[in-house]
Amino acid sequence: MMMNNFDERLAMLENEHRALTEKPNEPVLPGNGIFVRYKNPVVTAAHTPLFWRYDLDPATNPYCMERMGINAAFNSGAILLNGKYCLLVRVEGSDRKSFFALAESPNGIDNFRFGEYPVELPQTDNPDVNVYDMRLTRHEDGWIYGIFCSERKDPAAPKGDTSSATASAGIVRTKDLRTWIRLPDLATKSPQQRNVVLHPEFVGGKYMLYTRPQDGFIETGAGGGICVGFADSMEKAVVSEEILLDEKVYHTIKEVKNGAGAVPIKTKKGWLHIAHGVRNTAAGLRYVVYAFMTSLSDPRKVIARPGGYLIAPEGEERVGDVSNVAFINGAIAEENGRLLMYYASSDTRLHVAESTVDRLVDYCLNTPVDPLTSQGSVRQRVELIRKNLKRS
Repeated sequence: MMMNNFDERLAMLENEHRALTEKPNEPVLPGNGIFVRYKNPVVTAAHTPLFWRYDLDPATNPYCMERMGINAAFNSGAILLNGKYCLLVRVEGSDRKSFFALAESPNGIDNFRFGEYPVELPQTDNPDVNVYDMRLTRHEDGWIYGIFCSERKDPAAPKGDTSSATASAGIVRTKDLRTWIRLPDLATKSPQQRNVVLHPEFVGGKYMLYTRPQDGFIETGAGGGICVGFADSMEKAVVSEEILLDEKVYHTIKEVKNGAGAVPIKTKKGWLHIAHGVRNTAAGLRYVVYAFMTSLSDPRKVIARPGGYLIAPEGEERVGDVSNVAFINGAIAEENGRLLMYYASSDTRLHVAESTVDRLVDYCLNTPVDPLTSQGSVRQRVELIRKNLKRS
C-alpha cells in the first residue's frame, strides 16, 4: 500500500537516510594480510541528500515523489584536507549525466556527508557533455589539481550515430575543493585520452603526467598502456611525447587495457602506484585493481611489478550497472602510514579497503612477477609449497 500523506512519507525518508549515513562501518576480518575490506559501501546513490532528489514542497509535490533520481555514486578522487577525509565523487543521475560532488567524513570509513550543492564545473569554449572519474593531486606548486574525463559527442560520427563520443582530459585546480578554476584540456598527440593523473612533484622542473593514449573512445588501439609525459605548465598543459611506462600484456589482468588510478604515493623505497587493469572474458570485460612501484630517483622507471591483481570485485561487488568491475581513482595515505583505498564496484557504489603503506610496499617488492605462462606460474607455486613443507 502506497503512503499518500506527505509529512509521513518525508519523515520515513529522513529516518532511513539518517540511519544510512550514520551507520558505523566495520572491517571484514581476517582479510588477506594485504588489506582489509569494510562491510558497507562508504557512498551509494542513497547517501545523496534527499533535497537533491525530492521536491520538499507539498504544494508542488503533494505525493512526495522523487523528482530527480540518482542512479549511482562511485569512482572518486580522494584527499585529506583540513582534518577531513574528502571524496570528490562521481554521481550519476537517472538521466545518465555524471557530475562531481564533495563528500566528507571524520574518519574515512563511514559517516560520509555530501555538501549542500554538487560542483558547478566551469566550462571551456567546447563545453563538456559528460564528466567523470576525477583524480585529485596536491601538487608541490601549492594547488590541488583535478584531472577528469571530459566526454563530448564525436563530431566525425556518421549521420544518425548518436552514441559515438570522444574522451579528453579536463583540468581544474582549487585550494579548498569548493572554488574551481577551469584550465584548458590536456593537449597530446593521441586521438583521445583517459585516466590521466598528475604526479605530485616536479620532475626535472616540469609537471609529469600519467596518460593513457587511445585511438577511440573505448579501444586503446595502438595505445600501449600507462604512459608518462611532461608539460612546462598546467595553465596550458601540452605533452609532446608519451613514453610507455607500464604496458598492457597478453593473457594477464591488463591484456585489453590499463590505466593510472590513484595519485602515486611517495614511500622510502619508491613511488607506489595503484592502477586498474582490464581483461576480456566470455561474459565481457573484467576490471581489477593492481599495484606497481617506480623509482624515487627516476619515476619513469618501474622497479616492482607484483603479478596478479590487488583487488577484484567479490560477491555483491560484482553486480551493478557495469558488472564485474573494481575501479580506483582515489587513495589517502596518512602520515602514520595508514592507507585507505577507495574503490568502486560495478560502476554503482564506492567502497574502502584499509592497509598501510609499508604493507603495500612489501606486497609490491616481494610478490612474484607474472611469469606470463602457465608453466611458469606452476613453478612459482611449487617453489612456495616446497618452502612451506620444509617448515612443517
